Amino acid sequence: MNPRILSATTRRVLTQLRHDPRTIALLLLAPTGIMALLDWIFASSPGVFDHWGPLLLGIFPLIIMFLVTSVATLRERSGGTLERLLALPVGKLDFLLGYGIAFGLAATVQAAVVGAVAFGLLGMDITGPVLAVVLVAVLVAVLGSSMGLLLSAFARTEFQAVQFMPALIIPQLLLCGLLGDRSMLPRFLELVGDVLPLTYAVDAMRVLQASTTLTSTFWRDIAVVAAFIVAILVLGAATLQRRTP
Repeated sequence: MNPRILSATTRRVLTQLRHDPRTIALLLLAPTGIMALLDWIFASSPGVFDHWGPLLLGIFPLIIMFLVTSVATLRERSGGTLERLLALPVGKLDFLLGYGIAFGLAATVQAAVVGAVAFGLLGMDITGPVLAVVLVAVLVAVLGSSMGLLLSAFARTEFQAVQFMPALIIPQLLLCGLLGDRSMLPRFLELVGDVLPLTYAVDAMRVLQASTTLTSTFWRDIAVVAAFIVAILVLGAATLQRRTP
């Protein structure tokens, strides 16, 4: 890994994001607007927003960062930028980590803004530490970015990249325990849920809803999500084919 190349890759991706107002709006305005809408919907039902808000705060980043990363990486591939970069002395790890760090920073800003709006402006309440909620949101956002990096290799157009979202995201939403206790699922579906990364993010958020301290279960769930991120990035590296000059 070359720190100079890694830094240059990260700066290039961040510069592209900064000059794309639609992406910035998707990253920041869309999730904050949805949280505000959710608060408005449950305004007459005390406690409901406090129950669903933190869970959705940990899910929105996955969907949004998956879309942003998959489309952005696909543009690099389809435009030939990726092939030109890999023809240079740029390691696959430099490329992937550069993207991961750039989108990780974007995810941190997103989580901080949405968290500030939810807990500050909208008055959302949770038993556990607010910073731990932000940590879960950031990890889930990075998870979405890593999925986007991987699956962009299997799409030829931006529309095809978006088509992967229902196949990849919706099953996780249904089986992660968001809609109810996973023990109520048929045994096979419960086992499938056990190997989905979003399950552990939701479990971590539920721990924060129930406990004032960061338990070992919380840190186990965080570690599992982080392990999924690393594994997906390793698989993503396998999709990067270096062009021989």
